[in-house]
Amino acid sequence: MGEFDLIEAIRARTALRRDDVRLGIGDDAALLAPPPGHLLASSIDTLVEGVHFPVGTAPEDLGWKALAVNLSDLAAMGATPAWALLALTLPAADARFVERFADGFAELARMHSLALVGGDTTQGPLSISVAVHGFVPAAAALTRAGARAGDLLLVTGTLGDAAAGLACLDRQHVRADALLAAPSGTREALLARLNRPTPRVAAGQALRGVASACIDVSDGLLADLGHLCTAGGVGAEIDAATLPLSSALLTLFDDDARTGFALAGGDDYELCFSVAPERAAAVTADLARLGCGVTRIGRIVAASGVRVRGADGRELAPPRRGYEHFAR
Repeated sequence: MGEFDLIEAIRARTALRRDDVRLGIGDDAALLAPPPGHLLASSIDTLVEGVHFPVGTAPEDLGWKALAVNLSDLAAMGATPAWALLALTLPAADARFVERFADGFAELARMHSLALVGGDTTQGPLSISVAVHGFVPAAAALTRAGARAGDLLLVTGTLGDAAAGLACLDRQHVRADALLAAPSGTREALLARLNRPTPRVAAGQALRGVASACIDVSDGLLADLGHLCTAGGVGAEIDAATLPLSSALLTLFDDDARTGFALAGGDDYELCFSVAPERAAAVTADLARLGCGVTRIGRIVAASGVRVRGADGRELAPPRRGYEHFAR
């Protein structure tokens, strides 16, 4: 199978008609028509085998995750997904791999009416780059800046599951007795969060005009919250006892491990955001109706930096704060 056969296999499996796509896959560039009165939100991420996903990850899961991590960026901006570009680097022209990858990509794309409008294929070590584009009403975009001292700090979903799933694969920190005694599907639930994260697109849209600042949790809560605080010139305090943890995480790991995963594990793709105290109850109700849930985990403060408080009120010193490329 040659390059253009691979492209045709991807095109056939991801085809989705949108009126704002005037010209899609098959030409030198796509021709697209953003709606009037909206800003264009764009983001790009690259996934590299052995860095962002384990060797041997199912192609369907790779297709899903490559798109999901980018949709999470759009969610953090309150944007509605529209179009994507895909650059796929493969060691060999493996037709079945590409078909399965495209099926996973298309499954998530169709949930968000997103059209793949172009891209590239090339030979080399397995890596995947996806660029996404979406729309947000002018002046309504969420950003990392804007948090104010006194705002409450909230997060969607649960934290630490993806890092715990990776630990299950590596058999690190897992209690063998807990694994044997755990209900069926416990380990699989954590692996599903690693391989098929849920981008919180609807939650991001619901937070427009409500959240004072927002970021998606990709590199770890402490690291990403640090970016939000830096952008706003503020700091944050987190109450470790309030971190939302799944039953699977609670079942398989001890307290130190699960707290570490929740604070610095990364790959959660939940939204962390600040909101004025008087709006917290309405936000909680709105996101509960969307089915993702939300938990208050702390507060924004004037002093710079992100601090974690234990149940006794003392400051904790986590050994890690998140993932950073090129850090030694």
